[in-house]
Amino acid sequence: MSFLTFAGSNPVLSAVYHTLVLSTLYITYIYIGKCITNVLPFSHLVLPNKNLADMTTGFPQITFVYDRQKRAYANKKSSIEIRVTYNRKQKYMSTGIRIYPNQWKKQRVINCPDSMEINMMLDTMLQDIRQAILEMGRNINLSLLPFILEKKKNIPSSFSEYCRTRSEIRKYGKADDSQERYDRFIRLFSQWGKIVSFEDVTDHNIIAYDKYLQSTGMKPYSKWNNYHRFLNSFITDAVNEGLLQRNPYKWIDIDRGEDSEGIHKHLTPEEINKLKKAVMPTESLERVKDLFLFQTYTCMSYSDLKKFDCKNIQLIKGVPVYIGKRTKTGKQYVIPLLSQTMDILKKYNDRLPLISNVKYNLYLKAVAQSAKIDKPLSSHWARHTGATLLLNEGISMQVISKICGHSSTKITERIYAKLLDETVVDAIKNSPIFSDKGGNTNNMIQKVL
Repeated sequence: MSFLTFAGSNPVLSAVYHTLVLSTLYITYIYIGKCITNVLPFSHLVLPNKNLADMTTGFPQITFVYDRQKRAYANKKSSIEIRVTYNRKQKYMSTGIRIYPNQWKKQRVINCPDSMEINMMLDTMLQDIRQAILEMGRNINLSLLPFILEKKKNIPSSFSEYCRTRSEIRKYGKADDSQERYDRFIRLFSQWGKIVSFEDVTDHNIIAYDKYLQSTGMKPYSKWNNYHRFLNSFITDAVNEGLLQRNPYKWIDIDRGEDSEGIHKHLTPEEINKLKKAVMPTESLERVKDLFLFQTYTCMSYSDLKKFDCKNIQLIKGVPVYIGKRTKTGKQYVIPLLSQTMDILKKYNDRLPLISNVKYNLYLKAVAQSAKIDKPLSSHWARHTGATLLLNEGISMQVISKICGHSSTKITERIYAKLLDETVVDAIKNSPIFSDKGGNTNNMIQKVL
């Protein structure tokens, strides 16, 4: 009778046999684990794949080093470092872990309440270093290891998290309304929730996102300008950082609608006159009305309006002119201040009655209602209204581009060119809306600029 047969019939011997087998397997596992995770380089392992074996020949040795400077005492901790050796060169990297001498034995942390967690952290660090070296291929450079590991540490866990992080960075220093656009994109994008991981950024999902936006009833221009544009910029950032391989927007033709940003967001000369004559029910709304008119006469954006300083007013050929730089582009703008503009400044002792953009846009709805103007006024309407009125007065694109602070006349043309229809110009080119108390606005502005 064999031992296995006898042991199988004896419960006690059977238990002893299985305990011996499991102990042997455990010891073998620990030994192999130490070979892999501590000192032995990959070239010491028998690799079944010849190509992999060739690739790992001469692989750097990686090991832990405790108290390299020999400064540890019984009551003084010292550091655990990782040493990488390759081609007779060594690179030491800190683990950030400090322990007492009696807590380190045979490359492991012992006699410590959280020794298991610390050892797991150390093993993870070793694995990260090996992975970084493998990614270098044949061009192993130990001095690059810290930079590669730091980059890996900062990789976001998901694309949705990456978008939120990039949104906060892009919002920095921007006007309130621009920040709100980023927040609005993040809210809707998260609510849709079909693109979460980097692997979800596919052609199919971009098309699905476009269909989702369509289902909300958005017009193509609004859909692109308020949502696709932001997602496209975040994907481009991710590609540039090596987090994505390609941008699906390069292969998908998304309908961007008509490029008519300023076309429908302006008041007519009749509506401006109506607004000027309207009596506001409160002083607060009167100040908001004046602020809107000042914006209209200067074609300023709200972010530039916030920085308005009378010290920047100069006299050029007898005309007060305001010179500044756009917050958005850094481009210089030059604005002749007409009599209506100076009257508003005088009314408020050269200090504009500024409020936050959120409140401003909210109060403008009440101003429009009081003036019986059925349009959803916002701060940007003033800028478009001013540029539109100047165009209809026959002011050239080059001059309007300078007043608006556009980076090129192409932007001015892109936004306002459709308004140059001769019938529109002829209908109101003699409008007195910008006349300087009987003078010719066109001649005066052209003279200054």
